[in-house]
Amino acid sequence: MDYGRARLADRLAAEYVTGTLRGPARRRFAALLPAHPVLRAAVRAWEARLMPLTTVLPGEAPPARVWQRIQARLDVPAPVAPPWWARLAFWRGFSALAGLAALSLAVLLASPGPAQPPIVVVLDATGAAASGGAVVPAAFVASISGDGRAVVTKPIGKVALQGDRVLELWAAAGRNPPRSLGLISAQGVSVVRRAALPPGTDHLAVSLEPPGGSPTGAPTGPVLAVGSL
Repeated sequence: MDYGRARLADRLAAEYVTGTLRGPARRRFAALLPAHPVLRAAVRAWEARLMPLTTVLPGEAPPARVWQRIQARLDVPAPVAPPWWARLAFWRGFSALAGLAALSLAVLLASPGPAQPPIVVVLDATGAAASGGAVVPAAFVASISGDGRAVVTKPIGKVALQGDRVLELWAAAGRNPPRSLGLISAQGVSVVRRAALPPGTDHLAVSLEPPGGSPTGAPTGPVLAVGSL
């Protein structure tokens, strides 16, 4: 297999970085990286494309039990806490205990289970074009939150639009009519909140629309990019 071919290297790098290349194929690809500069360059390019998506993800502090388990495994004795009456911050923090307990309960009720990892989808350019619309092939990468209620998109490369055209993101399941998720930017990262993906969504698409989006509830302009989940 000729790993020097740019298209093959780009496809394998995309699967490697997004995590869809698994098992023996992933291990074989990782072993090939030191000897193939074309593959390494393709991996760096995809990492640079996807890295901005991580900036919109909220941070999550690990619970205290994680540090306690680390101490137990390292056989490092935990620091001995002073008696409660000797703690200067004890009485200052006691007044906030009720509020903290209520907040913790609210978080538990709002998050009954472990958070699901996001799904990364690459939307490849279809080659469709329209007069006054996109002047270069439009490809995108999208990250869907684990609960399916937020989508983050970013164009891959430069997408030039005239002022009377916008980009609209769609989701569909099988042959069912697509559902609009909202307008997205042709220049940088877009965050579509409360996206409400249809049940069984198996592909996303980006279409070219008039200002304000499709007036019919379905794509009216050419579909510029499509990606399968």
